[in-house]
Amino acid sequence: MIPTIIWVINFVVQLITLLIIIQVFLTYFLSPYHPIRQAIDRILVPVLMKIRRYVPPLGVLDLSPLVLLILVQLVGRILFAILNS
Repeated sequence: MIPTIIWVINFVVQLITLLIIIQVFLTYFLSPYHPIRQAIDRILVPVLMKIRRYVPPLGVLDLSPLVLLILVQLVGRILFAILNS
């Protein structure tokens, strides 16, 4: 049971990480109205907006995806450590 839960947590962390990276790259190459970008934005933008309240952009540089990436990785590692102990 525990190995399955660990696998699911690892899968979700990797999926969210991949979505964040894809979303950052797509903002440079695709229109905001592109269906793929809109689908990924529907998933990530609500969380990113909450982070942007506390981490304002530095000029044109938006650090909220980086903060989200770090938070997702940190939570994943904490859950992994708890389940392995």
